[in-house]
Amino acid sequence: MKTVNFIFYALIVVLMGSCNDNKSKENVQKILKVEVYETSANGNQLKKLTDFESTDSSATITISPDKKFQTITGFGGSFTESSAYLLNKLSKKNRDTILQAYFGNDGARYSLTRTHISSCDFSLNNYTYAPVPGDMNLENFTIKEDQDDLIPMIKDAMAISKDGFKIIASPWTAPPWMKDNNAYVGGKLLPKYYDTFALFFSKYLEAYKAEGIDIWGLTPVNEPHGNGNNWESMHFSPEEETNFVQNHLGPKLEADGMGAVNILGYDQNRAGLKEWVDVMFASEESSKYFAGTAIHWYESTYDFFPKALQYAHEKAPNKYLIETEGCVDSEIPHWQDDAWYWKKEATDWGWDWASEKDKHLHPKYSPVNRYARDIIGCLNNWVDGWVDWNMVLDRQGGPNWFKNWCVAPIIVDPEADEVYFTPIYHTMAHFSKFIRPGAIIIDTQNPEEELMVTAAQNPDSSIAVVVFNEGLTAKNFTLNLNDQLISIKINAQAIQTIVIPQS
Repeated sequence: MKTVNFIFYALIVVLMGSCNDNKSKENVQKILKVEVYETSANGNQLKKLTDFESTDSSATITISPDKKFQTITGFGGSFTESSAYLLNKLSKKNRDTILQAYFGNDGARYSLTRTHISSCDFSLNNYTYAPVPGDMNLENFTIKEDQDDLIPMIKDAMAISKDGFKIIASPWTAPPWMKDNNAYVGGKLLPKYYDTFALFFSKYLEAYKAEGIDIWGLTPVNEPHGNGNNWESMHFSPEEETNFVQNHLGPKLEADGMGAVNILGYDQNRAGLKEWVDVMFASEESSKYFAGTAIHWYESTYDFFPKALQYAHEKAPNKYLIETEGCVDSEIPHWQDDAWYWKKEATDWGWDWASEKDKHLHPKYSPVNRYARDIIGCLNNWVDGWVDWNMVLDRQGGPNWFKNWCVAPIIVDPEADEVYFTPIYHTMAHFSKFIRPGAIIIDTQNPEEELMVTAAQNPDSSIAVVVFNEGLTAKNFTLNLNDQLISIKINAQAIQTIVIPQS
C-alpha cells in the first residue's frame, strides 16, 4: 500500500511540475498581437503583412506606455489654389478618388491641414482680400478669389472626413498698401496698419465661417525672415511679430469673440527657433496670445535639429509645436517612377544656394527618407503636428505663378485625366492614418542604430509604432510590450506601421 501511495504522489509531483513548466513557457513565449503595414522600395504600398516567422534578432525594441510625452494634434497637408485648380480640371471620378485618398476613412485620414490667406507662390496670380488702398475699415474685404476652387476643395474634404480636421491659415503677406514697399514681395508692415491688419484676420475668420469653414489656427505671416524676395512675403522680427500679436491681433480676436482661434508664432525654419521663442515666451504678457510655435524644415530636409526642438519645448512646454510646411522643393516630380522617390538623387534649394558652411545640411537625399526621417525625428522631440505642403501638383510641379516647382504626394496630368500616387503619399499615411489626434507619444528603447522608431498610444488605447529602415538590407527585430514579444522583419528601404490593438 505504501508503494502505491508513493507512486501516486510522485506522479502528481511530476504532473504539477510539467504544468508549471508549461505555464512558464507560455509566459516567456507570449506572442504580441499586431497588424503590420509596410511601404517599401520593393513595391509594397501600405501592404498588410501576415508572415511573422520566428527569426534570430539581436535587437529588441521595447515600448513603454507608462512614459508619456506630447499629445498629437494631427498630420496632413495643405489646401492651395494650385491643388484646388487642378482638382477642378480632373474628372469627377478622379477628383473624388484624390479627396477620398486624403480624407476618407479608408485613406490617409488627414487630421491637420493648412491653407493660405490671400495668394501665395502656389496660387495662379497675386491677389489680396483687401484690394482697395487706404480702406482702413476693410469695407471692400472679399474672399471671392477663393470661391471657385479653394473653398469647394475644403468643403468637399469636410464632407468626406468622418472625424473632421483642423485648419491652420497663414498669410504670405499683408495687402501691399499696408507695407513700406507697397508690393506683394518683401517689405514690412507699417505700424500704422497694425490694427487694420488685425482686423483683416478677423474679417477672414468671419468670411470663412460664413462659408461653413471654421479655422482652428493662424500664423501672423508665413516665413517672417522672407524668402529671398522671390514670391509673396513680408518681414517681421521676433520683437515686431510679438508686439503685433500681443497688442493688436490677440486683443482684436478676443474682442470679436474669436479668442479660441490658436495663434502660432514664427512659421519658418527650425534652426531659428531659439531667437524666436526667447522673445515670444519671454514673459506671461508676451506669450498670452501665442498658443504655440509653427516651424518649417527648409533649413535642412536631412537634419531635424533635435536640440532646437527640445529648446523650444522647454521654453513653452504647454504650447503647441507644429511643423506647418515641408516638401521636396526645387525638383520637378518624376512621373510614374516610384524608384526615383527612394533614390538619393533629389536635391533641395540649398544644394545650389546654401552658403558653404551650410552645404552639409543639404545633401542629395531620397524624398521618402526626407519625410520618414523628419517626421519620426520631430515626434521624438516634442513636435505634436506635421503638415505637408501641396496635396496635388501637376507633372511640372505646379501650377505656380513664380515657377517655383515642387513635389507633392499626388501628381496629376489634367490633360490626360491621370493620377499618380507617389511613395510620399503612402509615407504620410503611415503616420496620419494610424496616429490619431489626441494620441500620446510614448517611450521607445531602440538599440538598433540603423532603424528609426517612434510610438504613440491612441485615444482608443491602441498603439501605433512606426519603424523606418533607410538601409539597403532587411532587418529583423523583436518588439516588446509588457513582456509580450513578436519578431518582425522590415524590408530594405521600408517604413512600417505596427498597430497593437487595444487590450
